[in-house]
Amino acid sequence: MATNVQVTKNNNESSANVIRRFTKRVQGAGIIPKVRGNRYYSRTKSKNVQREDKLKKIEKREKYEKMVKLGKIQEFRGRRR
Repeated sequence: MATNVQVTKNNNESSANVIRRFTKRVQGAGIIPKVRGNRYYSRTKSKNVQREDKLKKIEKREKYEKMVKLGKIQEFRGRRR
């Protein structure tokens, strides 16, 4: 899916301003994240690997909830930075 961005120069406009408008349009269209996402090929995980990852995640969450319930750790809610 190709997205074209086109900017035409107005009669009393500097070339630097045209480039600035072009970069703003490219950012608005979200082209750069798409290109960077396609930069490297990554294989899709097999069903077994996905299943193992999900089971590990569930086990880790259960362990965390148990520790919170026992008062060993304090529950953390919010974004990590």
